[in-house]
Amino acid sequence: MPIPLSDPGIDRGLLREDVYRRLRDAIVDGTFAPGEQLKDLELAAWLGVSRTPVREALLRLAHSGLVLAQPGRSTVVSPLDVREVRDARDVVAAMHELAVREAVPVLTEADLATMRDANRRFAAAVQSGDVEQALLADDDLHGVLVTSAGNRALDRVLEQFTPTLRRAERLRFGSLRGRASITQHDELIRLCAAGDVERAAAVAYDTWHSLPSAEA
Repeated sequence: MPIPLSDPGIDRGLLREDVYRRLRDAIVDGTFAPGEQLKDLELAAWLGVSRTPVREALLRLAHSGLVLAQPGRSTVVSPLDVREVRDARDVVAAMHELAVREAVPVLTEADLATMRDANRRFAAAVQSGDVEQALLADDDLHGVLVTSAGNRALDRVLEQFTPTLRRAERLRFGSLRGRASITQHDELIRLCAAGDVERAAAVAYDTWHSLPSAEA
């Protein structure tokens, strides 16, 4: 689709990270479709920034596999590739397994309550077909564990590979298959509350690794 004409409501003092996240999210949510050409001048005008942070963001997005950049030529949104999704799924699943191992010993009752609330919102969103809210609630639930783990290297790896997986997840949470995650979340929370690190880690891994890469 063309660059949106509406004002995205971003401050002109936008930081590089904000530019990157805005463009990344536009690719993940389908605003920019696979194969669509991205022109830094048009993107800069849309975001109300100079071309420099846009170019830097496109380089990061290329590193993450979300765009295909050809120096001196065009930059396009990457197609959803089965192999890319499978690879990202394997890495992200392993990182969430690690997050659980590091987080469970330090989780508080407040953390567990946040996870339960997130899964209630997740279930309601999946059942109503609200993909955006399902993804937000899913992020909130798993984010408790990632934050509690406090592992910066883990954060950086997830930052790089999760967007690729999220593009495929939009298909899952928009289908009946997404309902399986509700039960997986319930079991994950139960095991975390019981302090069962090994089984909780296994459930976390399976939850992420069960995303069908063939849907990409």
